[in-house]
Amino acid sequence: MDIKTLEEKCVFHRKKVLETCLRAETGHVTSSLSCIEILITLYYKNYIRQNPNDPNDDDRDRFILSKAQASPLLYAILADLGYYDLGELDKFAQKDGIFGVHLQHTVPGVESTAGALGHGLGLAAGIALRAKMDRKLYLTYTLLGDGELYEGSIWESMKFASHHNLNNLVGIIDRNYLCTTDFTENIVELEPLTDKIEAFGWNCIRIDGHNLEELDKAFANLRSRPSRKPTMIICDTVKGKGLDVMSFKPLCHGIPPKGEDAEKAKKELGI
Repeated sequence: MDIKTLEEKCVFHRKKVLETCLRAETGHVTSSLSCIEILITLYYKNYIRQNPNDPNDDDRDRFILSKAQASPLLYAILADLGYYDLGELDKFAQKDGIFGVHLQHTVPGVESTAGALGHGLGLAAGIALRAKMDRKLYLTYTLLGDGELYEGSIWESMKFASHHNLNNLVGIIDRNYLCTTDFTENIVELEPLTDKIEAFGWNCIRIDGHNLEELDKAFANLRSRPSRKPTMIICDTVKGKGLDVMSFKPLCHGIPPKGEDAEKAKKELGI
């Protein structure tokens, strides 16, 4: 899929996330918008190799959405790829739907139920170790929020993964610099993040997480296992990307816009 088509997919999914959350009056809009280019590249460039007609194929690549608040985006992508009907999104967070607000493994194409942060990397590391032990060739990807990096379990998992040479494990950090109530560097500084991750025995790449060409380049050679180390890709992003009315605003976490802000948001995306 070429860059122009990927850009069109990004526009489509920004609209779909906003529409889904506005209809349900709940859902993490800003958390979803910061990682759209990341997931679009992974899924539509086929870096995550899966088959919607056989979602439980044991040889499939695994994707663990550790920042599970971005579930509206993942649900929309899986629907667009044919895992289930796109109309299911109309029932997001409704009693007769298949989706809750947070991630559910009962949804086709979703690997794990999640909501509390800090668990995805450990789960992904265990899956990657199982692949090594069983001589399976699939890759395991996990997308982390930078706010998750305050959890000790993340750093324990990093040590575990480097110790076991899990070069079939790819971590991705959505580095949008915001937690629920404030900017990360005001809470506890995370930088210099690259140096810290490399000190734990990982290859580390840092890119613009909204640049489709940079994302494509970062993912392109991972399947060849270029080293024995696991790889972490830090993606610098904007929380609420595409919506000026919600960008760089900590207290917009976890809620869709309302009233005048909702109208402004729809206008920005051309809805």
